[in-house]
Amino acid sequence: MRGSRGGDGDAPRLPPAVPVDVPHLSRLSWELGTRVVEDEEAVLHSEWERDDAIWALSVVEVTSATVVLRVRSPLEKEQFYGAAQMDLESVLPELEEATDWRRVT
Repeated sequence: MRGSRGGDGDAPRLPPAVPVDVPHLSRLSWELGTRVVEDEEAVLHSEWERDDAIWALSVVEVTSATVVLRVRSPLEKEQFYGAAQMDLESVLPELEEATDWRRVT
């Protein structure tokens, strides 16, 4: 079930509104996440919005093998997650096929 904790009781997960489960996520504080994605060497990989434009997801490449996912919730709250580039790549097809999400950049 999407968004359930399963056997990894304390493993970070993206909010259930985001239609993919990226394995091996690390939750980042708002301060650290903001600093990392705003670094001059960070590169925007892609931005996604749910059709209702309430939820948004940004994928930022921060090293050659690491990305930071920034999730914006309906209340404009941002949450940040670190992931391996290869783990993100494994779920991108699911995000591309999600009927209620679209890539904006």
